Amino acid sequence: MTKERLYLFDTTLRDGAQTNGLDFNVENKIVIARILDELGVDYVEGGYPGANPTDDAFFTEKRTEKATFTAFGMTKRAGRSVENDPGVQALINSSADAICYVAKSWDYHVDVALGCTNEENLEGITDSVKAAIAAGKVAMVDCEHFFDGYKANRDYALACVKTAYEAGARWVVLCDTNGGTMPHEVFEIMQDVTQHVPGSHLGIHAHNDTEQAVANSLAAVRGGVRQIQGTLNGIGERCGNANLVTLIPTLKLKPEFADRFEVGVNDTGLKSLTMISRQFDDLLNEAPDRHQPYVGESAFATKAGIHASAILKDPHTYEHVAPEQVGNSRRVLVSNQAGLSNLIDELARMGIEVDKKDKRLPDLLAIVKQREAEGYAYEGAGASLELLARRHLGSVPDYFRVESFRTVVERRYNAMGDLVTMSEAVVKVEIDGETRMSVAEGQGPVNALDIALRKDLGTLQDKIENLELVDYKVRILNGGTSAITRVLIESRDGQGHRWFTVGVSENIVDASFQALVDSVTYKLFKYS
Repeated sequence: MTKERLYLFDTTLRDGAQTNGLDFNVENKIVIARILDELGVDYVEGGYPGANPTDDAFFTEKRTEKATFTAFGMTKRAGRSVENDPGVQALINSSADAICYVAKSWDYHVDVALGCTNEENLEGITDSVKAAIAAGKVAMVDCEHFFDGYKANRDYALACVKTAYEAGARWVVLCDTNGGTMPHEVFEIMQDVTQHVPGSHLGIHAHNDTEQAVANSLAAVRGGVRQIQGTLNGIGERCGNANLVTLIPTLKLKPEFADRFEVGVNDTGLKSLTMISRQFDDLLNEAPDRHQPYVGESAFATKAGIHASAILKDPHTYEHVAPEQVGNSRRVLVSNQAGLSNLIDELARMGIEVDKKDKRLPDLLAIVKQREAEGYAYEGAGASLELLARRHLGSVPDYFRVESFRTVVERRYNAMGDLVTMSEAVVKVEIDGETRMSVAEGQGPVNALDIALRKDLGTLQDKIENLELVDYKVRILNGGTSAITRVLIESRDGQGHRWFTVGVSENIVDASFQALVDSVTYKLFKYS
């Protein structure tokens, strides 16, 4: 039986760019557009030509090979023609294959935001769509605030949809702009809309303000729409947009959708999702969400010993899909709830071959549980766990030995009269029988220690040149000024490897230094 086609529309470079604290430059946009094109999405919305210099430069040439390269902008203003509207002309004269116009579909916004009549708004939709088609572009219309508009004035919201369709728009996209619509409402409203415009010409654009953007998108598909808009990792203004990284595997792997529909992402693209998600976070200099569905590091992680034992016998016992299908991997965590099954499986994942009858294993498990009782959390620090295991089993070289370290923090007024804080660290390490001492200043004691530790490691120096710390988290485990502190550090190197290390102490600097030493050691052992 022939499957229906669902079309994926990515708006990472436009709506995703509304994310608080995020700014794409042209080079970022080129890289992301290439990633999306190779993934297999159908439309890549690149931005808003005419709105800013970055988007103007991005649209000077076509940036995709397979995907429809799409520009975003407003329908023409009331009281002028499309020929005399600079916004419409910027869209038409861009290198885009398609134009996605945004049009108000809530009469309240037509009055308040546009200051025109309802009829003038409909005229703007018609003229703008026809202008795009006349210029050889694929025309689309995002009906902004559609669901709230539908609830307030159903007839006018539907009139906007029908006007866009009758003018020749390939897609009319219904937008949950405020993100407050419930899935059952989306489904019911879509069933009504498809009585007036074919679902093969309708799309959904969901925001995540009630954390239901993915659910609303799927409800819209059930209701008849055949285009889904979203972003990589669900980025976007306020709480974000529908997450395509979650939607794609759901559409391809869940029988309700996979048996009825096909998308442009093939199985190879599906297997690349984990890599793409993390590559995208790298580009944004963000730490990946470890708990993100399908692609997160913890998406297929199991902690409880009973669960782990069952998974080792049959993964289907606690996994809704196979992690390999999305390029992820199974992890059986070692923690204070773990049994030997967890430990053996985790050692195998690390590439440590050990007989399950090895008498050292119960001792290693006891050490792990004791250290976790002291505050260590190895389920989130795989590199430190691997070093602990390998040291116990005798397979980690002594690359260097830290003899001592010292930090000084000085707060004073500088020559300009400004109050400043300066941090200095001194680290003594023994390498090849020789003691080396390094001194460094930094933006705080931990940064100073990091610089000093890695300043002079002799023959090891060139092996850690591309090591950098990308995230640093502190957790206070109990109250008071003498509280136990746990520090988790995320590191990466120039080849894209990432690893997590942990340190625990009553002294935050000492805890940090433990994690730093583990990070450097792991780099030397694993990736040098």
